[in-house]
Amino acid sequence: MAEQRSRTLDRRQFLQLTGVGLSLATLAACVPTESTTGGISSDTSTTASTAPTAAGGTLIWLSHQEIAGLGPNDLGATMQAIVIGAIHNSLVAYDINYAMYPDLAESVEVEPDGLKYTFKLRQGVKFHDGTELTSADVKYTIDYYGDPANAATIQSSYTGIDSVETPDDYTVIVNMATVNAASLVNWASNPIVNAKYHQEVSDATYSTAPVGTGPFKVKEWKAAEYTELEAFDDYFKGRPLIDTIRMEVVPEAAVRKAALDTGDADSSAWPLLVEDSLALEADPNFKVFRTPGESIKHFPINNTLPYFADKLCRQALMHALDRQRIIDDLWNGAAEVAQSNIPPNSQYYKADLKQYEFDPEKAKALFDEAGWTEGADGIREKDGVKFAFTCTTITGDQARKAIAELAQQLFKDVGVEVQLAEAPVAEILQALRTGTMDMSIFNWTYSVGVLEPDPTNTLASSGGNNFPQFKNAEMDELCAQGLQQVEVADRKPIYDRIQEIFVEEVPVLYLQYDTWMLPFSTRVEGLPETTSNTYPLYSYELPLTKQQG
Repeated sequence: MAEQRSRTLDRRQFLQLTGVGLSLATLAACVPTESTTGGISSDTSTTASTAPTAAGGTLIWLSHQEIAGLGPNDLGATMQAIVIGAIHNSLVAYDINYAMYPDLAESVEVEPDGLKYTFKLRQGVKFHDGTELTSADVKYTIDYYGDPANAATIQSSYTGIDSVETPDDYTVIVNMATVNAASLVNWASNPIVNAKYHQEVSDATYSTAPVGTGPFKVKEWKAAEYTELEAFDDYFKGRPLIDTIRMEVVPEAAVRKAALDTGDADSSAWPLLVEDSLALEADPNFKVFRTPGESIKHFPINNTLPYFADKLCRQALMHALDRQRIIDDLWNGAAEVAQSNIPPNSQYYKADLKQYEFDPEKAKALFDEAGWTEGADGIREKDGVKFAFTCTTITGDQARKAIAELAQQLFKDVGVEVQLAEAPVAEILQALRTGTMDMSIFNWTYSVGVLEPDPTNTLASSGGNNFPQFKNAEMDELCAQGLQQVEVADRKPIYDRIQEIFVEEVPVLYLQYDTWMLPFSTRVEGLPETTSNTYPLYSYELPLTKQQG
């Protein structure tokens, strides 16, 4: 779940924002150029592989979980983001090499102080209902999702915006109250909705029947079964070469592997079991892309519950987990132990942080110190409350359920009782956001990703995806400060301290960063030779086709 979009800018890039673009037809390499006023403009060089030889047909992607919604507020889960990105466009986007390019915007200019963004929109862009995109749609999108009253899970990405002006149909001026160094990554990369339609139907209905500007429009949506998209003939970058994209929901990794082997699917958009990915790497009928994972595999825990409220208990649970054994025995070694909320390949990663080695005796001592002592049944308790809770795994997710089962035994060894349950991912996310679930296990980013360290959405008190219900005044202040600094040198001490708080307070039980391996059948043409960023492999920006027969 949630390899979220990541891109940050150093001061020169932030103030100039030059030469990071794509051609309208294919992915492009981005070559920085100099300018006095910051701007993003298009470039015509390409990073895509040789042009496909045929058009038409259906691409079948496989998801490990249901596609619970199709609107901007559903972006968090990776599988949903793939589908949402095919239906919508954003002001700016970024490619397989993390290079930013203008999307709905034809150009972007940023004032030197970072307090004013001017977007010139492309003219003639059509929504799926035939109406033209204008600046009013952009203003409406920013105003709606940035308004705390609408309680959007993506609301925090609009931090710092003061007002939006629309001097004409194709100009959008965003005035900032405070600098937000992640602006282009966050709010400028969010999907733009059809203002009139969204206002008429409400956000909840929009998420079930969106009307975007993207290359594909919704043909049929059955959240727990499949989502089928059909090519939009009037797409402003040209009709897609593929006629149909179908995202099928197949929770069991072994069944996804079988569908690939038989040719019933073209790619698993969520990784398979590691051993199956390795097998496909050796198979000439498949191409497997490897990239470092940006999201932490972790147990989100409800910090408001009595047994999770004391950080000594959270620290004890970390010592009770044999994380290297999880990687070696259950993940074929294709991961590394997580030591921070920021991925180790980020320039903001701090290496010398507090670590939690596997040490059951230390775990027991910390529980004792916190006043949780073993009862006659071997389960710890305090003030009449047993240290017993439920871990809810995603329905059908056998890979991560195996980790939960091992953790269940490891926790039992130190006097903690865990029951296991299953539920659909949408139910899990909603329960965690509202604080009505004990614990779960999945992947999520506790920054924006490799290149943007901001954790506001997940670790700030107001974060829309603050699954652990974590409240820390210093963390809140640091999140705000970090967004207001542009220079990496000025930002790094802030995010160093954020990482120190994360590992000391342990708001979640963090396990590992996986090696991301995504398989594609060689029937799929138009893929690049290599990639740094896996998400856009499923993007319409790649001129994908499929060999017929």
